[in-house]
Order: sequence, then structure tokens, then C-alpha cells
Amino acid sequence: MNPERLRVVLVDDHTLCRTGLTDLLQHRGNIEVVAALGDPDQVAGVLREHKPDLLVLDLRMPSIDGLTLLRRLRAEGCDTPALILTMSDSEADLAAALRAGVRGYLLKDMEPEEVIAAIEHAARGELTVAPAMTLKLAQMLQMGAKGSDRTGLIESLTERERQILDHLARGGSNKAIARSLDISHDTVKLHVRHILTKLNMNSRVEAAVFAVEQRVTPQAASRVGSVTRTPR
Repeated sequence: MNPERLRVVLVDDHTLCRTGLTDLLQHRGNIEVVAALGDPDQVAGVLREHKPDLLVLDLRMPSIDGLTLLRRLRAEGCDTPALILTMSDSEADLAAALRAGVRGYLLKDMEPEEVIAAIEHAARGELTVAPAMTLKLAQMLQMGAKGSDRTGLIESLTERERQILDHLARGGSNKAIARSLDISHDTVKLHVRHILTKLNMNSRVEAAVFAVEQRVTPQAASRVGSVTRTPR
């Protein structure tokens, strides 16, 4: 097995979808599906056992929805990055997913190559949203900007926190940020927590989008599309 293969866990109540996505990722992507589950109650144990790079969740399941499951996992101490793969193109669902701190929001009607690329990028720490959802995301941002003025929040951040926020806006993972700034992974995690507290935000995705809106640095301004588009 290629040691660089990304390891993911899939959770979807539809057997056909689980099987098809597993075959797609393993035969056409550099991805190992370590588990494909239909029972949400098994997820916590599987994540503890396999420690995958990414959790891919369906949004609508009979016993529990994906975001409720994600919140339960977080409450139990699981910090595996998560991505939503769903049929729902609802703006409300997108907003709820981003508030929950997901790494990405994909639609099941995307092209196979787009899904593979998005999952690979998300597993490596980048943020990705289905192309069909980018307009809705932009509209959400515009509505948020009209509803409140948060420009002054940037002034509450230290210089180091602004640097890290800039990296978040460019889709950087904690490990990538640590390497770039020559600091420890734990230090980056601590700074990210401080940033979210100061900005009164719930997820790094929300902070990244905010950073792009506010143009924290010229580098962030030049990477507006990196947060919202599916990488190719």
C-alpha cells in the first residue's frame, strides 16, 4: 500500500452510494477507504480505531443527521476533519454545515473527478465547497456583511494571529501553517482557538471566509477563490 494514500471513513445509509463511492475513491483516487458505514452508532469506535485523515458524512440519514452526528463526535473528543457529501443544495444546510466546522460541502451530483479532487484536498487540510454552492455562499456572506460590522475584530488579533488567519484564508492545514511559520503544530492549534474566540466564530471555515472578506493581507485578497471553489 502506498504510504501516502489518504485514509477516509464514509458514512451513508444507502448501500449503493457507499459501495459506489468506495470503488470510485479507491480505484480512481489516491485514497484508501478504511471503513464504509451505514450505522452512525459505529462511527465513533471506527474513528478511534483507524484514525483516518477525513470523515465523509451524508447529511440526511434516518436515525440521525450528519451534523448532529458530527456534534456528538466532537463532544466525545473526536477531532477527525469532516466533509459533507449530500444531495441537499439548501443554503440553510450549507450555513449549518459551515457553522459546525466541516472541511467542505459537496453535492452527490458532482462529476466523479470533482468529488475525488475535493476529498483529496480536504483530507490534506484545504477547504472546499461544491461549485454549484459558491453563489449561495457568496450571498450568505453579503447578507452577513449587511447584518453586522465585524471589520474592527481584526484589530483584536495579534500579528501572529493575523498571519495564521491569512494562512487559513488560503486553505492551509495546521501542519502546513506550522511548517510555514516554523512553529509547532500545537502552537498553531492554540492560536486558531484564540482567533475563533476573538472573532466569535465556531469554525476555521467561517474564519477563513471572514479573512477573505476583510482582505487580511494582499496575499489573502489574491486567493479569494481558494476558499470557495473545488480545487482542480
